[in-house]
This record gives sequence, C-alpha cells and structure tokens, in this order.
Amino acid sequence: MKLRKKRRWELPESQVTSRSDWEKRPRSGLYTRRRMLAASGAGLALSSGCGLSVEGLELGQVDTADTPYSGWFPVERNEDYQVPERSLTNPISATTYNNYYEFSTNKTAVSQLVGDFEIEPWTIEVSGLCNNGGTFGVEDLFTLFDMEERIYRFRCVEAWAMTVPWSGFPLHRLLEYVDPTADATHVSFVSANDPVVMPGVDQRPSYPWPYHEGLRMDEAMNELTLMVGGLFGEPIPRQNGAPLRLIVPWKYGYKSIKSIVRIELTASQPETFWSTLVPDEYPFESNVDPSVPHPRWSQATERLIPGSEEVETLLYNGYEPEVGHLY
Repeated sequence: MKLRKKRRWELPESQVTSRSDWEKRPRSGLYTRRRMLAASGAGLALSSGCGLSVEGLELGQVDTADTPYSGWFPVERNEDYQVPERSLTNPISATTYNNYYEFSTNKTAVSQLVGDFEIEPWTIEVSGLCNNGGTFGVEDLFTLFDMEERIYRFRCVEAWAMTVPWSGFPLHRLLEYVDPTADATHVSFVSANDPVVMPGVDQRPSYPWPYHEGLRMDEAMNELTLMVGGLFGEPIPRQNGAPLRLIVPWKYGYKSIKSIVRIELTASQPETFWSTLVPDEYPFESNVDPSVPHPRWSQATERLIPGSEEVETLLYNGYEPEVGHLY
C-alpha cells in the first residue's frame, strides 16, 4: 500500500472555511459596524501606526454585488499550497480591510467606494522585450491558462497578516507565452488609474500615479508568483484588486499590485510606486524579513486579522524553501 506523506504546508480540512459558511456572508444591503464586527470576530485592536481600526465605519454599504467573470469560479484547489499553522482569515475581514490608496487610505472605507469601478470589459497589454506580446482580455487569460486555488499567507508591510485562498494561474505561464527575449531582466506592472471613480487619486496629487510595481525576471518566473482573479471561490472583489492582480507571497503586500492594465518586460530595474516616494522605507526587493525592521516599526512579529493575536514573522513569509535560492 502506498502511503501519502503529509507535506509541511498542508492545512487540515477542518480549518478551512466551508463554502456554505462563505455563502452565508452578507451579500448586499446596509449593516452596522456592530454587525460587521460580530460577523468577522473583530475587536477594536488599536496600536500605533498599523493597528486594525474600524473607527469611522458606522453605517455603509459594502460592495458585494455580483461581479463579472463568475462563470470561471470556483476552481480546483491545489493541495500543494497550504498554511498548516493558521486558520483562514474569515471572508468578511478579508474583503472589508483593504489597502487600496486609489480609493482611500482608510482600509475599512475602500469596500464602500468601489461600486462605480468598472471591471468589464478589461484588457491587459503585455509589451516590451518579448516576441509574442499583445493585448489580452481577462477571459482570454482565463482560457489560455488553467487556473487553480492556492492558500497563501499574506503579509502587509504594516505588520498585519491574513491567510486566504487565491484563485489564478502562475505568472510564468503568461511570460512563457509572450516569449521574453534574452535581454529581458525585469517585469514592470501598472495599475488602473481613473480619478473619476478612484477618489484617492485626486486627493493625493503628489503621488506618482498610476500605481506601478516590478519584479526581477527570476522572481516573476517563480512558481509561487500568481496572477489572481478569484478569492474564496468567487471572482475577486473590486476592493481586493479585481479583475486581475498579482500575488507574490514572500514579499510585502504592496508588491502584489492590483487591477493590472499593463505588463512590460524590460532590460533594467523599473521604478516602483513606493520606492519612488520613500526609497529608504520601501526598497525594490521588499522581501519579508523579520530581522530587518521598517524604519518606524519592528517586522519581527505580525498581527493576524481580525483581532490582535500576534505571531512571529517567518523569513520570506514562510516560503524560504521555495525562494531562498533567489537571494
């Protein structure tokens, strides 16, 4: 009899949010801050600089309306990607506590401001040093590349963390399809930029919009780097980066750019949004490293959302076996 050896990252099925529980979440309508906290288990966990705060969210409508691309989800889970030491973040917390400065610097307000953000139709231009570039619709990419669900740790530079199931395809499949030239050393990404429906853009005119990020080619080609179109078995919500975003799980969250409209293969390191603004705080590499503090706070621990439980931060966010050789 062949025995299956349990992998180090496997999560017991008992810890995974069931689809029935996920489907019971609020789908629309108004609900109070108290109801949101009761549903998510969140408390008023406040701390200096980067604490979970729901102040200011007394009453509002979270955008949970049906979104395009629903026919593509759910997809089959890849059991090779699990997080055995943590439970999944509950869906309400994961979709109502979001950094998305194009809409607001208030994490709990973003989900209320995205209703006019149109995500269909949507195209992504892939250009630069490649032999088969072009403009791809989201449906084109979902058709070209088999999608799967993976449970990843997600670590924000602000020292909070989540554990969520993303659905998408490895970025390397798209890069292989467009066929990089030998001169391509980096990959640049650009987000949507529409001040008409993204109020945060006009509110912060000194920021170098549009949001832009980049990876080395070997980082982009790593199997962990994921192009994501789904979350919790459904199309990813607007506030989480719909219709297609990047997830680079061993780097701080700001490297995982949202709502991508352009990808360019380059022969040099591209400029990035936060490195342009504050280079001494947000370097290009931005790997999760508990031994390297942010200039304004420690990175040795992280707080699990929702609530105030703190755990030790892992080197490369726990993905050292997969990416350590890159550094």
